[in-house]
Amino acid sequence: MKPLRVGRITASDRASAGIYEDLSGPEIERHIAALFQPRALEWERVILPDEIPLLSGALVDLVDDRGCQLVVTTGGTGPAPRDVMPEATRAVLERELPGFGEIMRVRTFDLAPTSILSRATAGVRRGCLIVNLPGRPAAVGECLAVVGEAIKKALAILDSEYLP
Repeated sequence: MKPLRVGRITASDRASAGIYEDLSGPEIERHIAALFQPRALEWERVILPDEIPLLSGALVDLVDDRGCQLVVTTGGTGPAPRDVMPEATRAVLERELPGFGEIMRVRTFDLAPTSILSRATAGVRRGCLIVNLPGRPAAVGECLAVVGEAIKKALAILDSEYLP
């Protein structure tokens, strides 16, 4: 079975500037690896500041040029002016899948009532599933626990060769 090619983008002004360590990106890898075990994964890693052109460009690069079947982002989903990941994502999607963001907000509300401030979304570009997650490391695991099976099903629909 071919390895699943997965991209991850951390949207953070401070992490991209080296002010602090990216902790959420490695959390994505840990949870996605567990979700697809024993399938081999090939990772493409990107850390960028919160800038729509840079983030949209990275999404296009990961999907169109690097051949990722799944891209998971972390950060930039809140209400602050610099939180632009949903806009960057929507700019490159062919089809939006808003249910991902909706269910993450609902199912994590009891854990973190501020989850309703997230504007995370998901969608498809050229057969690749793109999913936005919040930037807090704990929220990455909480949200992937909620949408993990939907991610697997979406990948099966998009390309059954990559089903674990």
